[in-house]
Amino acid sequence: MKKSTQRNNTDLAAIVARLEARVGVLETELVTTKRKLRLTTIELEATERKLAETETRLKATETELAKARKNSSNSSKPPSSDITRPPRAPQKGKGKRRRGGQPGHPLHEREAVAPEDVDKTELHTLSACPACGGHLTPAKCDPAILQQIEMRKKLIDVTEHRGLAYWCAHCRAIHWAPFPEEVERSGLVGPHLTSVIAYLKGACHASFSTIQKFIEEVMGFTVSRGHLAKVIGKVSASLQGAYVDLLNALTSESYLNVDETGHRENKRRMWTWCFRAELYTVFKIDPSRGSKVLVEVLGRKFDGVLGCDYFSAYHKYMGDFGVEVQFCLAHLIRDVKFLTTLTDAATRRYGRKVLEGIRALFKTIHRRDRMSKEAFQRALERARHDILKRVLSYVPDRSETQNLAKRFREHGEAYFRFITTPGMEPTNNVAEQAIRFVVIDRLVTQGTRSEKGRRWSERIWTVLATCRQQGRSSFDFIHSAVTHSFNGDPCPSLLPSGP
Repeated sequence: MKKSTQRNNTDLAAIVARLEARVGVLETELVTTKRKLRLTTIELEATERKLAETETRLKATETELAKARKNSSNSSKPPSSDITRPPRAPQKGKGKRRRGGQPGHPLHEREAVAPEDVDKTELHTLSACPACGGHLTPAKCDPAILQQIEMRKKLIDVTEHRGLAYWCAHCRAIHWAPFPEEVERSGLVGPHLTSVIAYLKGACHASFSTIQKFIEEVMGFTVSRGHLAKVIGKVSASLQGAYVDLLNALTSESYLNVDETGHRENKRRMWTWCFRAELYTVFKIDPSRGSKVLVEVLGRKFDGVLGCDYFSAYHKYMGDFGVEVQFCLAHLIRDVKFLTTLTDAATRRYGRKVLEGIRALFKTIHRRDRMSKEAFQRALERARHDILKRVLSYVPDRSETQNLAKRFREHGEAYFRFITTPGMEPTNNVAEQAIRFVVIDRLVTQGTRSEKGRRWSERIWTVLATCRQQGRSSFDFIHSAVTHSFNGDPCPSLLPSGP
């Protein structure tokens, strides 16, 4: 019995020893495994960091690539920014179009000056036949006519006004006859020449130095740039009444198109605002590009529809005061076109889907003349519903597409006000075209230098744009305003109902 117990104890001790040895091996393996796990964890964390950095760089690269792909056709960038783009590759199968009139185009000839406007007629005769030298008799057919227009060699008339001196025996003093008030107000430069100077300065973007040189070399007399500045000041004052009338009339319009562009005044950043009504245009230069300018010009209760782009000042004005807005569909097209240039396939498909809907809308607009009024309205409503569905459904999870969808959820109906507003255009092209002259003037003149220059620019730009809309001569209006001002009469009106 004892031997059996001893044997069992020996076997049990052997088993325990083996188990302890195995545990030791397992503990060693565990330590080794934990060490490998720590190393693997460190490597994994390093790999994750590298992956995150790579994703960040990829997103930054995609953003830079997207910015580089922006141009005037798919964003709000001006066409002048496209000059850095490489020229387009020539299209196959199409030859280069020659300059000038194309084959088959209608002939355009200059109309002859009316007989009552011809100042002088010179007759040219033949004494003998130019071919054989034979005797000639007058033929019963119309003469050959060549009209020639020429400037007079002396372009100016100089009038010397003399106030005669008189002796008063009672006062024991000499008195001079006063000059007429219109002559006093005009001074050195008469009303017609004053109008020419204003036209050169405002409509032709000429500097004071250029006008001075023109007057000296072409007209034959000298004038300082300081005096030219005084002349422009007189013209600016003569246009003030017409400008204020138009500015005050803006609030009563049923629809307006508005745009803004940068302006410089002695290196100070300012903004030129353009308010374009159906029959007149008003420009206003202001230090602000914010909605407060809209409040100052149009007030808090503007009852019309405002055509504009999607700049923040406009939808803030809309949100703060409940003003109805027509956002520009041309700008929307450019924003959607940009989506079709991105690297994400889903975003490109989404952009093409929305573009197809907008194109269908414009096809409907272009078929307006072939449809009844009721059918046209129904077609517009169908196109509107289709665009909203395309924009708001199956939106890719990307910031650009989500932002567009959010824009339509908040302001989608503001892209279709033109459907229910007679005369309202779906784009803001009319305001952009009106402000183009101002952009050119800014590039040529480099802006203004004082408040007087700012007011002159506002008024002359308003006169030029409004006269163009109304089919009037801007020079004739400037001359009329100057003449009225020198005579002490009220300024003529540019309002559509004005004289």
